[in-house]
Amino acid sequence: MPRYQFYYLIIPEKCPQGGENSKNKPPYHFFRSLLTQYEISQKSKAWNLNFTNPIGMAAGFDKHGEAVENLHDIGFGFVEIGSVTPLPQPGNEKPRVFRLAENEAVINRYGFNSEGHQAVFERIKRLKDRNFQGVVGVNLGKNKTSADPIQDYVSGIQLFGPVADYLVINISSPNTPGLRDWQNKDQLEKLLTTLVQVRNELPGRKPPLLLKLAPDLTESQRKDIGKLVLQKKCRIDGLVISNTSIERGPELIGEHVNEAGGLSGRPISDLSTKMIQEMRNITKGEIPIIGVGGLSTGQDAFDKIKAGASLVQLYTAYVYHGPPRVTRIKKELDEALR
Repeated sequence: MPRYQFYYLIIPEKCPQGGENSKNKPPYHFFRSLLTQYEISQKSKAWNLNFTNPIGMAAGFDKHGEAVENLHDIGFGFVEIGSVTPLPQPGNEKPRVFRLAENEAVINRYGFNSEGHQAVFERIKRLKDRNFQGVVGVNLGKNKTSADPIQDYVSGIQLFGPVADYLVINISSPNTPGLRDWQNKDQLEKLLTTLVQVRNELPGRKPPLLLKLAPDLTESQRKDIGKLVLQKKCRIDGLVISNTSIERGPELIGEHVNEAGGLSGRPISDLSTKMIQEMRNITKGEIPIIGVGGLSTGQDAFDKIKAGASLVQLYTAYVYHGPPRVTRIKKELDEALR
């Protein structure tokens, strides 16, 4: 087993990220020295944003915006920060993340541990003030005890709108009580009507507004959401498909199989890809999709793109295989696209 992979496997909640001033410190400098940069031949464009490649780091890895430059240098085409909540909160009690190594899967119940809007905003602003050119998305969550969830998302749009390249509304984490209820038709219509209006009223540039969905939605829920996001008052700019799953298939192995939380990694790859295709069809291909869930190879990325994704993201494969996996995926995808 390579040394970098061993490092990832033994530290459940502290995969090396680095901080704002960590580019010459271990383990980042060690990992960076191992990599031969590979530039994919096909560039990507969505929402008038230019991506050096379509492979992004999914939300959940860099929750506080500390590792954006490092991840960009490793080879990601974009980085999604978060989820970020208005007020700082510790998330759920530890242990709250569990590896299912034989399945290359993870179960987590982080519960939106976040440093809060202001701390993350200041970090991103410093990054942008240094003329950082990479694409940075901000994934917005709500506080666990919030009395007004809609206002939590409103405040996120208003604060991060001027500095984020795109924004994601996360109502699909299974680890915040009641959050997934906002995917139901009536609640979602109320939420999106407000948030689209708030985004449209921002001064200056209007960042793309995306919605992240759970893979466990029923067929009728998917149809309701697809029809809803095509309405003018609820017209978002993209979908992120999908979040983690609460389902547990018979193929899962290990002592932590029955832990509460969201399942990510290889076991949800097909589930995510099928949902991408379904939502593309329901929305008539009018809503761009970021595909995420179980992506570990260039073929996985290609399958999600064929299914209808404009861009793709990974997280769990990075936890298991480290930075070299990014280069491998780009090479394999490049070959598949030719």
